[in-house]
Amino acid sequence: MVDSLKILIVEDSEDDALLLIRELRKGGYTPYFDRVDSPETLHQALQEQQWDVVITDHNMPRLNSETVLEIVNASGQDVPIIIVSGIIPESIAVANMKAGAQDYIMKDNLARLIPAIERELSDARVRSAKRQAENTITHMAYHDTLTGLDNRNELEKRLQLAIEKSWQGQQSHALLYFDLDQFRIINDTGGYVAGDILLKQLSQLLKDNVRDSDCLARIGGDEFGVLLESCPPDRALQVANNLLKIVKEFRFEWKNSPYNITASVGLVEINAETSGVAELLSNADMACYLAKEQGGNRIKVFAGEDDELSRKKGELQWITRLNQALEDKQFRLYEQAILPVAPHDQEIRHSEFLIRLEDPEGSIMEPGSFMPAAEQYHLIGKIDRWVIETAFAYLSKMLQQGSTVKDLGVYFISVSGSSLSDASFYSFVKEKLDEYAIPGEMICFELKEATALSQFGPAIDFINSIRQNGCRIAIDGFGAGLSSFSYLKSVPVDYVKIDGGFIGHVDHDPMDCAIVEAINQIGHIAGLQTIAELVESDAVMYKLKDIGVDYAQGNKLDAPHPIGSAILQSA
Repeated sequence: MVDSLKILIVEDSEDDALLLIRELRKGGYTPYFDRVDSPETLHQALQEQQWDVVITDHNMPRLNSETVLEIVNASGQDVPIIIVSGIIPESIAVANMKAGAQDYIMKDNLARLIPAIERELSDARVRSAKRQAENTITHMAYHDTLTGLDNRNELEKRLQLAIEKSWQGQQSHALLYFDLDQFRIINDTGGYVAGDILLKQLSQLLKDNVRDSDCLARIGGDEFGVLLESCPPDRALQVANNLLKIVKEFRFEWKNSPYNITASVGLVEINAETSGVAELLSNADMACYLAKEQGGNRIKVFAGEDDELSRKKGELQWITRLNQALEDKQFRLYEQAILPVAPHDQEIRHSEFLIRLEDPEGSIMEPGSFMPAAEQYHLIGKIDRWVIETAFAYLSKMLQQGSTVKDLGVYFISVSGSSLSDASFYSFVKEKLDEYAIPGEMICFELKEATALSQFGPAIDFINSIRQNGCRIAIDGFGAGLSSFSYLKSVPVDYVKIDGGFIGHVDHDPMDCAIVEAINQIGHIAGLQTIAELVESDAVMYKLKDIGVDYAQGNKLDAPHPIGSAILQSA
């Protein structure tokens, strides 16, 4: 197979340059090349073209290899540099290699040229893939994967900046909180594919009708936030009405069936009285909720007094519901296996405890239905403690009935940011470990990546303390909000759970594959074991095995199932 290759030759002898080209053609390449022999022509060639390889002589009338290295490195091009020379002192060759040259070849041994180029091209491809993977991870930290809009992280960052400007007496701003009124109907009738297409179309529609300087973000399933900077309340209301009108006039079609779309909007002014991002989003959410309660397709402007009463009413409903669930034992503990990608005889069993809520009608609710409310209304800490005590009681009974630590293996338990910030949480865990006589090696506490980053101090304190009891630590959702791997150096963890957003298409998406490979490689270098989340196909499992991921978790591999309720009832 003939491959094209862009070669920049730094050589004062045209005959020697032609010898290099002849060698490349013998090796199966069709080179596009340029020959330069001065600093000026070298600068120009680097500005005009991205080169695959630079081949340079050592000693020329107007250039030497050291100067070539300086100019190429300063250009910003990540291009391999190979020195081909008739004679070069060994000390200079070593110095050039330290300065960035990849290889040096004597002109009487050009047989080494093709293997050297192929090696450097392969290394360059690896570097490029890693750069792209890191850039993608950075982008995904602040953008929504489905719609391409900004995500909640970016919106919160921009809101904080807007609030600080307002505190400094600068212009007021506004936040619009959008919630689609008919999204559930479309999801139920057309399925998730229809819902995703609708979200993409509406995202583009909204994007086309806000300023480039505004921050339009997808912050939930069918929820959007718009930060209108330097926008007074009356103007913000005009913008909200215009967007509401545009959404109402939009017609969504799915399989020849038209759907009318409307939205509920909460509007909150950002001014010197705004206390912070959390309160701002809560007020906007409540205003939006009231707009929806009043029939939807309308705007509710947040006004402290009446909305505060409504917010308290909403809080009371959720507080009552979740506290009742704790009191009446309506929460259920489920278990899901974490399976080795390449099993071997000495493999330790791994599982994760998962929480579910049984409603009064007996239906089982997924955590996505109630955990956001538990977090918003500060009940997540109580739920964490229920999970831990229930899990420990279950494991204690299993041990009492004859199961060994080896039989049971390692169980993962998720810990919220609220619990990490609770000074008494570690004492509670330690007390329960002792009370139920649970060996620490059986427990792995799982922290969300975003939680570990946003509450770095409390996270480190908890990790260091709990590891003294033999417990392990996992970082969950790794990569979803990460712009750097550097913090792994200072966080003593045992497992990295690779975010499922990268896993679903890893078998055929080169970018997802590169990201997973990068995370897996760095995890292994750091001495960690890697776990792929949301593995739902054999093809993905085979690809994970090729990459070298240690474990996999997903409903196709093992659907979550209730733990032994009979054992718990006798506890």
